[in-house]
Amino acid sequence: MLGAIAGDVIGSIYEFNNIDKSGYQSFELFSEKSNFTDDTVLTVATAQWILDKGDLAKKYKRYYRAYPGRGYGAGFCKWADSKSYKPYNSFGNGSAMRVSPISFAYSNIEDVLFYAKASAEVTHNHPEGIKGAQAAAAAGFFARHGKGKEHIKKYIENKFEYNLDEPIESISKYYVFDESCQGTVPQAIRVFLESENFEDAIRKAMYIGGDSDTIACIAGGIAENFYGGVPQAIKEKTIKILDPGLVSIIKKFYKKYDF
Repeated sequence: MLGAIAGDVIGSIYEFNNIDKSGYQSFELFSEKSNFTDDTVLTVATAQWILDKGDLAKKYKRYYRAYPGRGYGAGFCKWADSKSYKPYNSFGNGSAMRVSPISFAYSNIEDVLFYAKASAEVTHNHPEGIKGAQAAAAAGFFARHGKGKEHIKKYIENKFEYNLDEPIESISKYYVFDESCQGTVPQAIRVFLESENFEDAIRKAMYIGGDSDTIACIAGGIAENFYGGVPQAIKEKTIKILDPGLVSIIKKFYKKYDF
């Protein structure tokens, strides 16, 4: 989960202003403008739902009110501001960006897929929205439980019919901002597959461009599980940027599930 949040924070200033690709290996990961976005807020909301159960739709709306102006999508804002609790058939990447705690908390793939679907469909009940959340969660689950990258790749390709063959060097030549699951999740998983360590995954997420904070959020959540955590320096800088209320839930979550 913290890997996803770190990816969001690092990518926050590049979402609409992608980095110069030639400098992706050396840019400073954090700056004075680095901040957390809706990706982090709703990831922590998902973590609290896992801890406390209850109504997830109500939790998302409560977190939205508690942390306004964090870059929420237009459809989510309309839903969160309304009195309705019905999903709005979204296939946006919001369902995938907030799902990493599920890959961390459950011990079998059946539960991961079930709860990923449940977390998505309170808003993103379109088949692509559910698929994106399940794919991201499944990749994170297998990464956490010692499966190799080839296993992860084949499972995601067979189960979700995503094409994970195209290298990021090719993707980066044409990739543009895309808020859909189908235009974000495969690219983020490919970033993870080509990464050499956690930091490299975040840098390569910046390299391909597009919706940088969300690409890095999804890839970072998987990379944390695969590489055994978030490097201490990145962890400390990320935590310092977060609101104390968010940090409190993160600590409770790791105390319970960091087995």
